[in-house]
Amino acid sequence: MKNKSRREFLKLVGVTGAGLLTGAATASGSEGLHVNNEEIGMLYDATKCVGCKACMAACKRVNGDYGSLSYEKAKFDPDGLWDAPTDLSGSTRTLIKLFKESESRWSYVKYSCMHCQKPSCVSVCPVSAMTKDKVSGVVDYNKNTCIGCRYCQVACAFNIPKFQWEKSIPQIVKCDLCKNTNLREKGISACAEVCPVGAIKFGKRKDLLQEAKTRLRENPDKYIAHVYGEHEAGGTNHLYLASMPFNKLGLPDIKPQAPAEFSEKIQHTIYKGFIAPVALYSTLCFIAVKNMKKHDKTDDHDKRKHDGEER
Repeated sequence: MKNKSRREFLKLVGVTGAGLLTGAATASGSEGLHVNNEEIGMLYDATKCVGCKACMAACKRVNGDYGSLSYEKAKFDPDGLWDAPTDLSGSTRTLIKLFKESESRWSYVKYSCMHCQKPSCVSVCPVSAMTKDKVSGVVDYNKNTCIGCRYCQVACAFNIPKFQWEKSIPQIVKCDLCKNTNLREKGISACAEVCPVGAIKFGKRKDLLQEAKTRLRENPDKYIAHVYGEHEAGGTNHLYLASMPFNKLGLPDIKPQAPAEFSEKIQHTIYKGFIAPVALYSTLCFIAVKNMKKHDKTDDHDKRKHDGEER
């Protein structure tokens, strides 16, 4: 009878936990993420980019050089005359890369922080070193708060935040839209300000989306019929237009659901009122106490048997 009661109790706990997870998953699918189109961002048009890397130089000039210029130099630069990193790093916030599919089909692409509507890096940071400005939407980083756990790196679907492995006192490096430099002084990011061909457009998300869709409508043969970042990962404030498939430009295929929104709802549902953890620990305690009692009874029986044999 007691064993049956325990089985029923464990079954109830399991069903309750499954119900919580199912409820969270259902809620995530049914409740849409609110997108704030008043936030600021950038529209990068890969068909306009000429690969001059003026944006990269301006980013370092305005925001400071976060490492030696010799760090991550390209192999074709033996004299160290040009800073040509192969990836975002602890010394590079903005990167231009060339993707070549054939002699006649190629494209440049710009990498920098996507400034997500619901940023995973902010969601997972245990000390709020990563924050999202409620007005501008800029995802920023506070080195004085950071404990170096690098959860933000793991959580980012776009693989943007980078750690300064070469520094004795490292920090996370990522684009902050020149929040404390060019944006404050001139109202525009440094990369957008210096782009000589207008490949980077700065402004409010709603205006950037309107511009992107106008270009798609007026030049249907020029572009892939999609604004990358409009819906990916719940929406980003760094938007893209291109003539090549975005996954061939190193941009990941991501569903419209924001990973942070989904994970937070599961966590908040499971830990709401601390019901699930209490139920779990109660179950473990129940099993432990039951096993202890069973062990004590076995010891008592063996002791009485031993005493009887001695007599």
